[in-house]
Amino acid sequence: MIPRETHEPAVPAAADPAPPAAARLRRPGTPAGCAGVLALFVIAAVATGGGGDDSGDTSNKDKAVAAYGKPGGDSAEKAGAAEEKPQAEQFRDCVAKNGTATEKAAVGHVTKVTGADKRNDILDAAEVFTDFSGGLMGPHQGEGKLIASAFTSCYESKNGLVTVYDKDGELLANANY
Repeated sequence: MIPRETHEPAVPAAADPAPPAAARLRRPGTPAGCAGVLALFVIAAVATGGGGDDSGDTSNKDKAVAAYGKPGGDSAEKAGAAEEKPQAEQFRDCVAKNGTATEKAAVGHVTKVTGADKRNDILDAAEVFTDFSGGLMGPHQGEGKLIASAFTSCYESKNGLVTVYDKDGELLANANY
């Protein structure tokens, strides 16, 4: 008999330590990963307005351009007179012309109006302060709703919210305008 050679099964060499080609292309900390993070920061900065808007700008430059740009002899003078009045007085005048008797009585208690002159139709938030007391559950809740309703009749916005407060700064009513 012929001696048979014994073959041992082939044992694979040590596993290849190199990862597949697709995994080698993406490594943490590569410039491509940094560029992605940088792109996120740029998108976030653009979405938030870039931080260049100064919300404390109290100049009337936009109003002046709009007033003088309209045709008509005395429209600029009327716009200038309206700008000189406090917002609360402008609101009272509007309700006096267009409001109901109950709205006129309720608006007589308005002491201050803020945010009615600056509208951007993105998020307009006006505040009306009164000399009422008691807050949302107090006795003047109805008058607060009347004031909010009168405000919506006088001012218009795509996405506005008017909030009516009592003399202690507590919420009386709010409405979309």
